[in-house]
Order: sequence, then structure tokens, then C-alpha cells
Amino acid sequence: MNAPFKTAAALGIEAGLHPAPDHQVAVIGLGYIGLPTAALLASYGWNVCGVDVSKRVVETVNAGGVHIEERDLDKLVHDAITARTLVASTEVPTASFYMIAVPTPLGEGNAPDISYVEAAARAIAPKILPGACVIVESTSPVGTTERVAEIISELRPDLVVPRDGSTEEADIALAYCPERVLPGRIVNELVHNDRVIGGVTPACAERAAVLYTSFVKGDCLYTTARVAETVKLVENSFRDVNIAFANELSMIADVIGVDVWDVIRLANRHPRVNILQPGPGVGGHCIAVDPWFLVAGAPAAARLVRTAREVNDHKAVHTEARICALLDAAPEGKIALLGLAFKPDIDDFRESPALEIAEALAHTHGNRILVVEPFTEDMPAALAGSGAELVTLDAALRTAEIVVVLVDHTAFKHLGPDDLAGKLVFDTRGMLRR
Repeated sequence: MNAPFKTAAALGIEAGLHPAPDHQVAVIGLGYIGLPTAALLASYGWNVCGVDVSKRVVETVNAGGVHIEERDLDKLVHDAITARTLVASTEVPTASFYMIAVPTPLGEGNAPDISYVEAAARAIAPKILPGACVIVESTSPVGTTERVAEIISELRPDLVVPRDGSTEEADIALAYCPERVLPGRIVNELVHNDRVIGGVTPACAERAAVLYTSFVKGDCLYTTARVAETVKLVENSFRDVNIAFANELSMIADVIGVDVWDVIRLANRHPRVNILQPGPGVGGHCIAVDPWFLVAGAPAAARLVRTAREVNDHKAVHTEARICALLDAAPEGKIALLGLAFKPDIDDFRESPALEIAEALAHTHGNRILVVEPFTEDMPAALAGSGAELVTLDAALRTAEIVVVLVDHTAFKHLGPDDLAGKLVFDTRGMLRR
């Protein structure tokens, strides 16, 4: 049986044998997950320090502002800064809880890159006091939490770091608790969704739960760190596989000459069929990335997961080819590309198939491309210098002969037949049929 994690009292912290931490919680990484989590914890009375390598981000947050578009986040941050329960810094403080929420991108050949998590572990290691709890929230390949334990052990030989199966009583706690939120609803879902808390030992899970049960209204479910890591990857792989079926079906429909939207609408009248809606591909830092982490852990076994990723990546290529055919059909006409974000009503362009398609078209048909994206004031760097122009929706509709819906932003949903009369229209989202 695993040995327990030593409590703060047992380690003499309450008796003053160790210094008190500077903050109750340190959130490492103030991105799409870290900043909402830090602000939410602060709103529940925790004394929080948000840490980021970007001085611009730190200055923005300390001024009570936000650098990302997310519903209710601006007020949450402003109120927490005003109440002095939240502060941002480029330096890691001492804390009772450390939450790592940094990016985990794909490297060459779709290999997982956990270098940011490793860097975060190295940054917090010198600051950790006995009794502290380290929680990894970054979506990561299985075994990442164990890698964090290795780094802390190497840099802090004075601390007993928990290990699965060890009988030695640990000085700190270590756990993995993945986020499972929807952009645009992050603040709400951080509170109301169930959480899976994976401890390196059962005692570590219980220690991490002290933090989560203070604000989570959903269930907090305990398991091991490796199971929790796998759960996160499985959740997004499940969605990716189901989207891949819809996207492949749309490509089949193109070949055999049927309307995919009618096919899906009628097939879904079957009581046990629920086909998702196709699109131009799959984007975001979760569904478009996490399945590759699962493939990396078992490359020979993860055949369906790999194929689904390939299908969804290819859908962007297929969509670009169809748009090029429209450009050839109107050789002098301009084309309006509606939307660049990876999903509706957000300003997040990470892994966006819409942006990928726009970039490819801009580099072959630059001055014919009109981009409409209500969630940015500046042309993304990928399109800069290409000749493509960022315009308003009204300007695009006045000028373009071709209109392509890449993202079904609410700002586009009022479009009707009169707005698009006489134009070639390609709706990758089925928005105009709803």
C-alpha cells in the first residue's frame, strides 16, 4: 500500500519550522486555461499568483485586463485584481499549490512536445516547500506527471517526492487533473463539469482535491495519474473519431453526388444514430492535437485514432481544392472567406483549418482573397504580405463574387438568399441551411 503524503502540520509548517508560502496557489501559464482558472480561484477566496513568461501578459493582467477573448473572463480578472486576491508575475513564488497549465504542442512528425511542462517543473522546483502540492493540468502524453516527479527529484534531493508503489512517506503531493472545458464557456464549465483527479498516490489525489472541491460543483473523481492522463486523451480522441466519420461522409457525398446535410439530417432520425456535423477540418489545441499523444503511446495499436486524425487533417486539403475550383470558375472574381478561428465566436486560431485554408489560398491567389474575421483587428501573421485583405462583412459582400463560410460565427448567421444573390457560395459548415 502506498505511504501517505505528509501533512503540512506533520512537517512542522504550522509550528513555524518552515516559512509560510508567499501565495496559496501559483498558476504557471496564463493562457486559455491558466488565466480563467487563476481568476476563478481568486474569486473563491484563494490568494493566487499567476505566472507567465510574457511580460505583456503579466502587465495586462495586473492592470485588470485580459489578453484572450472568453465570456465573463474580463470581469472575473478585473474583480480579482481589484480585490487583490490575484496578482501576475514573471517570477515563480512559493505556494501551497502549484498548478501547471502551459502549452503542450506537437513537435516534428506529430511527436508530443512536453518541453514547456518540463520547464515549468524546473521553474517551480527551487521554490517548493515541504507540504506543497504540484498539479499538472496541461494535456499531456501518459507518463508526463512521472516526468515532473523525476525533474523535481533531480533538482530537490532534499525532498521525498511521491512515486507510485513507494512505501516512503513523501514530503510533497503530485497529481494530474486535466481541464475539460469548451472555449466560450470556460468559466462556467470550470465550475460545473466533473473533474478527474489522478494522484501519484491516493493521498496525493486527496490533497489535490482540497483545491478543486473548493470551487467545482461537479463531481471530483479520484484515480491514478496515468489513468487521468489517458482519460483526457481518450475524451478528445473519441470526439475526433466521430468528427472524422462526418468529414469523411461529406467527402463521399461529394464523389457520389448527394447532399451530405440531407443525408445526415435523415440518418439522424434513426433512434440509435447521431452523426455529427462536418466542417472544413478540426482545429484547436485539444481535438486536433491530443489524439497524436495517444498514438505516440501505442503507435501499433492506435490505428483508428491515427486514421481519424489523418481524415480530419485531409478535410482541409479537400476543402481548399473545392475552393480552388470555384476560383477557376470565376477567374477574375474576388472571394470572401468568412471566419478564421477554429470554432465559432472565439478569437482562438490555434490549429484552425480555416486559417490553414486561408493561408494556402492567400499564397496562390493573394489579391483575390477577402478575409472576414470579427474576432481580430489585425491580419494573422500567416497571411501578412500575401495580398489578402481583412475587411468587414458588408465590404466583402459588396465586392466578392464567391463566398465561402469557413466558420459559423454568430455575426454571419443573419445571411440570407438576398445577401448572397448572384454569388457562388460554398458553405463548409451547413450554416445557411439551419
